[in-house]
Order: sequence, then C-alpha cells, then structure tokens
Amino acid sequence: MNISVRSLRSLRGLSSGRRGAMNVFDRSTKRKQKEWASSLLDSDKYDYLRDEVGSRVADRVYDVSRTFPLALDVGCGKSHMAEHLSKDIVERLFLTDISDSSLRNRRKCEIPSHCVLADEEFLPFKENTFDLVLSSMSLHWINDLPGALRQPDGVFIGAVVGGETLYELRCSLQLAELEREGGFAPHISPYTAVTDLGNLLGQAGFNMLTVDIDEVQVNYPGMLEVMSDLQGMGESNCAWNRKSLLHRDTILAAAAIYKEMYGNEDGSVPATFQILYMIGWKPHESQAKPVKRGSANVSFADLSKMSKLQKTNEKS
Repeated sequence: MNISVRSLRSLRGLSSGRRGAMNVFDRSTKRKQKEWASSLLDSDKYDYLRDEVGSRVADRVYDVSRTFPLALDVGCGKSHMAEHLSKDIVERLFLTDISDSSLRNRRKCEIPSHCVLADEEFLPFKENTFDLVLSSMSLHWINDLPGALRQPDGVFIGAVVGGETLYELRCSLQLAELEREGGFAPHISPYTAVTDLGNLLGQAGFNMLTVDIDEVQVNYPGMLEVMSDLQGMGESNCAWNRKSLLHRDTILAAAAIYKEMYGNEDGSVPATFQILYMIGWKPHESQAKPVKRGSANVSFADLSKMSKLQKTNEKS
C-alpha cells in the first residue's frame, strides 16, 4: 500500500456555542475492539495511520515555544506521539487509554511516563491539572467531547477523524445494499464535521482555536483489505445503530462498485482519511487582549494618505 497526504486549508477563529452531549457510541464495544486489535501478534502492521498522524500532532507541539511540566495524552493507544517528543518540551507525561492491552504494548520514549487505564469520557483527573493535553485518533469515538476536553489549563493539541473519512467505502456499501436489499443501514461511523469543532471546543472553554485539515489517502488491493485493516486498527464502527451483519452478496457487490467508481489504473482502490488537527487555548491573563474600541490614535484615512505620500516620494 502507499500513503499520500494533502493539506487542504486552515480555519481560524471558529465560532463556539452550547450543545448537549449525545449518546452515539457504545464505549464497551469500542474497548473490546481496541483490546482485540492491540492483542494481535502482527498488530504493529496496522499502526501506519496512527504513526503518521501522531508524528504530525507532535510537530505542532514544537510550534508552541514553551515547556510543559505536565502533559496528558488522551486515548494514547500504544503511545504514537510520545516517541516524537523530547523531555525538554514535555517534562512528565500521563498516558490514558480504555484498552489495557494497548497500554501494555506502548512504545518507549525518553519522557518520564505514567499509565492510567481510564475511559476518555470519565478521566480521573481534576480540571486544570495539566499544562498540555494531547490526543490523536481517539476523540472521534467520544460521546461527550467537551466534557473530555475540560482538562487543560493552557493548550490542547489533537487530531480527530473528519466527516469525509472513508466516503468511498460508505457510498459503495450504501449503493450495494440499496441494490441487493432495497435499503441501507449505517456501517461507517458518523465522524465529526469541521464546522462543528468550533462549537465543541468552545463548550470546553477554549477561546483561541485553529483547525487544519489534511487528507491522507491509502491505496489497498481491494475493499475487503480496507475493511480488514480498519478492524486491525480497532476502528470498526461502534455506533449504537450499527448493523452487525453484512450479507455475502452485498459485500461482493460493494467491492465491485468500489473498484468501478474509485479504482486506480493499477487495480488498487483508495481509502481517504480526513484528519482534523486542532489547537485550542484556555483564557489566561498572560494572553494578548484586544484594545478597547475607539482607543486608536491613527485612522484608516490617515494610513491611506501616508501610503500615497510614500509612493510619491518613491517616484521622485
């Protein structure tokens, strides 16, 4: 397989609002999926996407010019970010995950680390305990995202799977079920839309937000390999309204549709993962604040005159 990454755009100053938490995902099923995936003998071969995204989240930590005495990695899995960080940036790190097997198989790093087995929705820490909270490829399975993000006193840096993820697989399965069964059920998890992130982060108390969007495209031999790798990643659907059974003829029809609609010239098929990278800051007295309205001592009209005067001087 091969992986390509395409950066799309950056959105700043997203709006914030209030919204109640929804119970969309079966957290017990997600824990079992992650336990099964991390216990595979060849589980490392399914880590390529988490490794790629984890390194990109770590790069964003280095963009913040400060040292963090205490940091938290929410839904760390096998710790795909810590190996890319130094103890000069993060002095101490807490790793949390819902899967005990993932924590036991975590990667080694130079940062002094402490593992805590905990559900991301019910973290056993007081608010504002940590200077930095990180998360990569985990929060898209959270029912109450604002509640899970009420930990940092400074900055949150993370990545979630976006709403356009696996659109090829979703469309192929829907068309095949319509053709063979006369209707379709959701087989791909509902992911977070970029337009909703501002509201979700705002509810968690962040007022300075930045979201960057990447598209990671991975090529596979066929649709069945896409589904197999998702299972190996622990990324199978765990929504309450999921359909647990796919008929064999529907799967074969979906594979044919997938290759016909999206197949590459070499016979492989692409799977697109939309990754939303987020940086959010909690209000702090050290942050720069806008001056009061009407306090400016230079008008835009004067600036226009100065620009014209400068051009005149350049000509002479």
